[in-house]
Amino acid sequence: MGWTERELRERLFALQDLEYRDFHCRLMPTVEKESVIGVRTPALRKLAKEFGKMEEAEAFLRALPHRYYEENNLHGMLISAQKDYEETVELLDRFLPYVDNWATCDLISPRAFKAHPPELPEQARRWMGEPHTYTTRFGIGVLMEFYLDVTFQTAYLSWVAEVRSEEYYVNMMIAWYFATALAKQYDAALPYLEEGRLAPWVHNKTIQKAVESYRVPNERKVYLRTLRRKGSG
Repeated sequence: MGWTERELRERLFALQDLEYRDFHCRLMPTVEKESVIGVRTPALRKLAKEFGKMEEAEAFLRALPHRYYEENNLHGMLISAQKDYEETVELLDRFLPYVDNWATCDLISPRAFKAHPPELPEQARRWMGEPHTYTTRFGIGVLMEFYLDVTFQTAYLSWVAEVRSEEYYVNMMIAWYFATALAKQYDAALPYLEEGRLAPWVHNKTIQKAVESYRVPNERKVYLRTLRRKGSG
């Protein structure tokens, strides 16, 4: 027998860790503390695995918006477990506009994307073009997670570089993407710094994150430091 909405919340609150809630809330300034229960991610993943087998999970995926941060995270985990690509995209299109923080956005890693469906890069580009902060961030994250290895194409760098935003959580993801590209596709990514093709703050944050990465060799870090732009944060 499945769980009602009330029973699901009771299970979430049974896993509550108030100390963890207080710590985690400090990392998410965009989320009201009252909406955070305080469930550690491993416990939530275990719950999602159990709940995902129930018929009620389908109704839960249609019940937006949710009240609690953990319910949104549970929603993202259920989407990540979907096997069908088109269904996954449909669920994401419905859910992403309700995502209000970086943590929920970044935990979504769809199983259906791991096979690199041919339509996915253009779909990621469409998400990147959306005005909603975390939809844009998610689209960039898709290219970072799934398309910086053997499926990489140089055009993807241009797509990300073309994103211009005043939103901190978008710009931080652009920097994270290019720092990862410097670790995995150095020769293709480097000209974006040498030619100043990124916004100044993103440019310097990219260098900072690359220099902090263990995946970038020291000799490259030395050169990257020389490319910092003064007076740009």
